[in-house]
Formats: sequence, C-alpha cells, structure tokens
Amino acid sequence: MRPFVVSRKSIPSGLVTLAGDKSIAHRAIILSSLCAAKTELHNFPLHQDSLATINVFRKLGVDIAQQGTKVHICGKGLFGLLKPKQPVFVNDSGTTLRLAAGVLAGQDFESTLIAGDALSKRPMKRVNAPLRLMGADITARIVDQEEYAPLLIKGKKLKGITYTLPVASAQVKSALLLAGLCADGLTQVIEPLATRDHTERMLKLFGVKVKAGENKISLAGKQRLVSPGRIFIPGDISSAAFFIVWAAVIPGARIRIEKVSLNPTRSRIISLLQEMKADIKVTKSVQNGDSEPMGDILVKGGKLKGIIVEHEDIPLIVDELPILMVAASLATGKTILRGVGELRVKETDRINSMVENLRKMGADIQVERSGEDEDILIDGSGKLSGASVKSFSDHRTAMSMIVAGLSASGRTSIDDTSCIKKSCPDFIEKAKNLLEDTNF
Repeated sequence: MRPFVVSRKSIPSGLVTLAGDKSIAHRAIILSSLCAAKTELHNFPLHQDSLATINVFRKLGVDIAQQGTKVHICGKGLFGLLKPKQPVFVNDSGTTLRLAAGVLAGQDFESTLIAGDALSKRPMKRVNAPLRLMGADITARIVDQEEYAPLLIKGKKLKGITYTLPVASAQVKSALLLAGLCADGLTQVIEPLATRDHTERMLKLFGVKVKAGENKISLAGKQRLVSPGRIFIPGDISSAAFFIVWAAVIPGARIRIEKVSLNPTRSRIISLLQEMKADIKVTKSVQNGDSEPMGDILVKGGKLKGIIVEHEDIPLIVDELPILMVAASLATGKTILRGVGELRVKETDRINSMVENLRKMGADIQVERSGEDEDILIDGSGKLSGASVKSFSDHRTAMSMIVAGLSASGRTSIDDTSCIKKSCPDFIEKAKNLLEDTNF
C-alpha cells in the first residue's frame, strides 16, 4: 500500500458531523437484541467494530435490518437467542468480544467466538476469570498463563457475585453486568476508579433497575427489558477528539462539531484540553432521552500549555491518550500522563507506537516506571517536524499521526491508514472538507 502523505498547507475551518459513538452503538445493539420488542437506532456508525456487533447478534438469531445509518432490531428477549450454526466472528472488536462473552455465558447453548489476528493477541483472562466465578464455562487459548480468543462458551445457569475489578475497565464491568442480567441474585461490580458508564445508562434506558454510587454498580438478575422505541446515538467523542486537537493547535482555526456525546465519563478529554488553554466551548447541550447527553462543540485555534494528568483520569480518556500525546508534543512546557500502562494492551502497544512516532517527529518524550504502572513525560516545544511514521495497524495511532502531520512543519508519511476504517472510515474525507486546499 502507498504511504499516505500529509503536510500543513492551510487552516482547518468549518462544520464536522460524526457518526454515532461506537461505545454506545455496541450496547444499543446488545440490549435491543435482549429485549422482546422492536427498537430503532439512528445515527448508527458504519465502521468495522459496530458492524461486528450486528453480525454477532444476527448469528444468534436476532432480526436486524440496516438502512444506512438507521438500524431496526426485533429483539428475542433475555433468553431468546439461538445457538449459532458455526463459530461467530467478532473481527477485531474488543468490545464486541468481551460484552458478547458476558451475554453468552448465561444462555442455554454452546457457542464459539473467534477474533481477528490483532484481537486474538489481546488478553481475555480479565473477563473470563470473573465470569467463571459466576458459574460460566469458558475455554480459551492459553499462552504463558494468559487467555486469548477463540473462546468456547458453554452456557450455564449463572449466579450473581460481588467482584472488585483489579484494573479499571469499562469492558470488563459491562461483561459482568450483562452476565448479571441472566444470573440469579444480585451482581455487584466495584471499580478502583470510575470508568465509562454507557452500559449503566443503556440498561436504565431499557427499564432495568441499576444502582450506582461510590464506584459500585449493582443489578438484580432476570429483569425484563422494555424498549424505548427509538434511540439517537450521539457523535463519537473519541473521533471528535482528533478534530478538536487539530483545530486547537493551529492558530486561526475554527471548527464546530455537532451533536457529539458529552457523557461526563467520556468528556474529560475536553476539560483536560481546556486546562491546556485550548479555546473550546460547549455551545449547546441537549439530553438524549434518559440516556446520553450530547451537544455542539466550538474549537478555536491557539497555543497550548503542558499539564499533569493524574492516574484516576486515565480510564476516562484511555482512547484519547494517543491524540492527547500529540497535543502535549505541540504544547509548550511539560506534560505528565500518570498510570498509562493500559495502553500496552489496546489494538497495539500504543505507548510503543506513539513514543516511536513522536520521537521521529522531534518530540521529547520519555516513559518511566511508576510502581507497577508507567508514566509518560513529554517536554513540549510547541512544534513537530515531518517524518516517516507507522500506524502499527492501529486506527487511533494512524489518526493521531495524520493530525500530527497536518500540524507539523514539512511532510509526514504514514505507512498505512487502512486501519482507520475500524472506527472512523471517513476521517480523511472529513479532514479534507475542513481545508481550503484539499490536496493533502
């Protein structure tokens, strides 16, 4: 594949509308499928990860019709899913794999979940182990005492448990809560740090009684789900972050992003950038029924300053950390990102990918051990220089390096950008639309 080349030729300006937030989309498909009624989703994102979840639940017997960004689901009920005729492919969607494992653990049939090459290298013991405590029968591929896909899941009668997450993870929490729906008794998940609450919000939208407070989330099993009828999925804040940073670091830039998710467990990236002196204003805020807040974001370009990001913020910005590292490199002064070790087990080792690439572009960036975790230290100079960099087949690394290249002096060549279709397939087109000179 030919490298993708970018350079800073003009100032971004204009309007951005984004496909629906994929974290919300996954959960909307799953709970609509577990509800014995019809549900209609609007602004559904048409990228690999969300389509993987549609594929899984179609294989489980759910009638799902898709017309562009509108999706109609005729749910089967909590125990109405059907045994798949063959192993179910989740592509490289980690959310699909982990949440589907939680659902399937409590069904009355056997199923196998298989993953793409990249996801098959990501650890699954953190999900499988607590599910087994609930009574799940899960067999995984084992390498050096860690567990990986494929997963053979023999559905069993589950019991609720109280489980304290050793590492803050919204995906593990969500898998346990979904398993708890099918279990007898009460399921409680205790988090060391607050994580994204999309699952709790979506459960409540479907009429499930969920108690949340002081980092403890609990629900009683076998509750009946009631469809809200129609769900609008706000724009993906993680995708928005790339455009926000790009505009924030270019003096004279001005962009507006419409109807984007402002979930408080996801919008920390906005307040952190504001702490870096980014000119960002939330100009409109509306409530999406009883589920997800959303609004419009106005960004004006300027100069950023370094900040310290504490470890308790990391679970709230884990997907935005790569582009935040770009922002820190283009800021002046020191930025410290504390407790970022979770980046090692994403689609790629994002600490390695981002550190290697940004150093090639002239960034002063170091990684230091901090107890059992790691910190990233970036001494920003306010500038980067073009270089030949790699995506490492990771969508967030690729988009981060495109933004870095569009903000740097000289030309930047990214070896492969095809991985962007995993979460934001029209990212490059939308970026071009913000430039007067659309010739990258």
